[in-house]
Amino acid sequence: MTGTVFDIKQMAVFDGPGLRTTVFLKGCPLRCRWCHNPEGLSFEPQLMVSENGCLHCNKCRDKCEHEEECIACGKCIRVCPLHLRRIAGRKYTADELAEKLLKDKSVFDMNGGGVTLSGGEPTAQAEFVIELLKKLEGIHRAIETCGYCTASVFTRVLERIDFVMLDLKLIDETQHEYWTGRSNRMILNNLEILKKSGKPFIIRVPLIPGVTDTQENKAAVAKLLKDADDLVRVELMPYHQTAGAKYQMVGQSFDPGFNIESPVDTSIIEFEKYSIPVRVL
Repeated sequence: MTGTVFDIKQMAVFDGPGLRTTVFLKGCPLRCRWCHNPEGLSFEPQLMVSENGCLHCNKCRDKCEHEEECIACGKCIRVCPLHLRRIAGRKYTADELAEKLLKDKSVFDMNGGGVTLSGGEPTAQAEFVIELLKKLEGIHRAIETCGYCTASVFTRVLERIDFVMLDLKLIDETQHEYWTGRSNRMILNNLEILKKSGKPFIIRVPLIPGVTDTQENKAAVAKLLKDADDLVRVELMPYHQTAGAKYQMVGQSFDPGFNIESPVDTSIIEFEKYSIPVRVL
């Protein structure tokens, strides 16, 4: 049982209670136009290249044996004098990753922290994630998810999770499909499962100017959460203009379809109407 991870961040403070280690798993079923982790979309390891500061010494090209289609072999990385190349994505067995994460168990125990699985979309590697969560029993386990998976997968993962951060982007199905490439039916169904699960959870809403930050969308989110007993709070996450910087590094173009320079509406009146705790990050 192996999974592919593109980053592991220690000492994270915004991904659940206490100090945490956040594991970013590769692969996502959505294609949100504003995604700030393009290296997390594909399930396979990828070469990332920063052109800024490149000396054009061609050492990387001299080493490359796969110019027509990169296979992320890593040969060009080792010869770059400025270390402008890296591979985003490493395969782990569940045992290997659990062993690595459990080394910090004493730190987690001291401050109420733990491990958070993020992405990409962690449920897209469901079997690996479930196996990993089994091996992490005894520490606090959280997940940050877009909720796009079957109810069966969501329920199986939820059984082994202590805390959930669920992204809600757009409540209107047509708009959701336009901006993310997928319907939100499974997401909203899993929200209802989460609300009945008894697990504490946070709802995160990315505020995209003119797209998700509208009064209509925020009001629709608030209406869905007004009866959620285990909701800790809603977190509103304003769009950052630097989000598109990494696309060129993975050989993709960035075409968000909205004005990235427009101001974001961070008003919270729609949530205050239902006395829902809310925080703007």
